[in-house]
Amino acid sequence: MILYFSATGNTRFVATELAKCLEDEALDLCSKIKQHDYGTIRSDKPFVFCAPTYVCEAPAFFYDFLRKVDLAGSRDVYMVSTSGGYSGISGNIARAVIRKKHMNYKGCAEFKMPPNYIANKSHRLPDRAEIEKRITDTYNKIKPVAEIIRSGKQLRYRHIWILEKLIDYPSNPVLSRIGHRVRGFYAADSCISCGLCEKKCPLNIISMRDGKPQWNGRMCAHCMACIQNCPVEAIEYKDITNGRKRYRCDDYRQDISRTTE
Repeated sequence: MILYFSATGNTRFVATELAKCLEDEALDLCSKIKQHDYGTIRSDKPFVFCAPTYVCEAPAFFYDFLRKVDLAGSRDVYMVSTSGGYSGISGNIARAVIRKKHMNYKGCAEFKMPPNYIANKSHRLPDRAEIEKRITDTYNKIKPVAEIIRSGKQLRYRHIWILEKLIDYPSNPVLSRIGHRVRGFYAADSCISCGLCEKKCPLNIISMRDGKPQWNGRMCAHCMACIQNCPVEAIEYKDITNGRKRYRCDDYRQDISRTTE
C-alpha cells in the first residue's frame, strides 16, 4: 500500500504513479493526520510511505503519524521522499522510526520535484520548462523504483555524510521553530470563503470565522497547502508572497502524462 501526504501535489503525483506501476492502492493520509487517526492499516504488500521534505527531513507531523499508526500484514516498509533537490536526513530518520516499530526498513528513494516554498524571497520557483523537466524526469524514474519494490529488494539511498548528521539533527528542530510561524498568514479581500485552506491544513490550525480563514496558535508546518491551493490565490504570507506565482503539480501533470505515454 502506498501512503502519502502531499501539500501541493508533488508527492501525490509520485505516490499515485507508483500505485499504478505496483497495481496497489494509494491512500492520502491528510485526513488521518488531521483527525489523529492511528487505527490499523493493513496491507499484504509492502508499505510505501511518501512524504515531502521540509528543512532537510519529512515534516514532524508525518513522522509522528508513522510512529503511532498500527500497521498490519506486511512487515516491509519503504520510504519515498520528494524534494526541491535535497532530501537531507529523511531516509535516516525514517529508518530509525521503522526499526523501532520492529518492521523491516527497505530503503528510501528520492525524487527531485519542483519546489513549492514561496514564503521566503530567497526561494525561487523555476520557470515552466524546468518544472516540466523535473516532473518528466521523476515520471521516468518511478517505474524502475517500482520494480525494485515489487521484487522486494532494498532501495539504495545516497550516502549521508557525518557532517550532514552533525548539522541537520540538532539544527532542524531549531530552524523549524524559528521559521515556521503562523503569524504573517492572512486572506486578502478576494477570498471567496470556500474553506479549502481549512480542509487542506494538516495541523488543524486554520478555522473559518465569519467566512474568512483565521490562523490559530504560534507554529505551523509551512507546507504551503493553504497558499498554493487557494483557487483565487487570496492567501498571502506577510508581503513576501504578493504577486508571486503559485505552484500546483496538477497544473502541469496532464501535459506531462500526455508527453510520456
